Amino acid sequence: MASQRLRVALARAAAIAALAVSSAHAQIGLKSPSWNELTEHDRQVLAPLASDWNHLDAQRKTKWLGLAKRYPSLSPDQQQRIQRQMREWASLTPDQRNAARERYKSLKALPPDQKNAVREKWQEYQSLPPEKRRELASRPPPRGGPPPPHAPPPSAPPRAPVPGPRAPGQ
Repeated sequence: MASQRLRVALARAAAIAALAVSSAHAQIGLKSPSWNELTEHDRQVLAPLASDWNHLDAQRKTKWLGLAKRYPSLSPDQQQRIQRQMREWASLTPDQRNAARERYKSLKALPPDQKNAVREKWQEYQSLPPEKRRELASRPPPRGGPPPPHAPPPSAPPRAPVPGPRAPGQ
């Protein structure tokens, strides 16, 4: 009886180990094409990211390729907006990108009522004349916490944080 339980326990352990290994292989095996391996369409859509492409990890490449796949179905206004955001994103330093990602994560974690309040504040900010936005962006952040979500990094021009395309489940 004890040897039967031991065999069952070993079989379960082996199955778990096999699943873990196959999962790790699946993650490692994510398609991570180089810039030259992309289709002409993908290179055209993702052109602002060309200089960084070969340094992106597989997960980020997959997200950007998903965007490129959806791109033809977007309106011309949406396509222009995405191109502008990719150019802005590509112009950020790695530290600025990390700061934008962190702001995005912190905003995403907010409760719905706080998200709505931030959204309203952002809309107010966006409706300000450019001179006023530059003035606000040049002010030091308020003491006692991180800068508000609408404040760009100190060395960046005023703009919305652009975390990149969202993948399902993110």
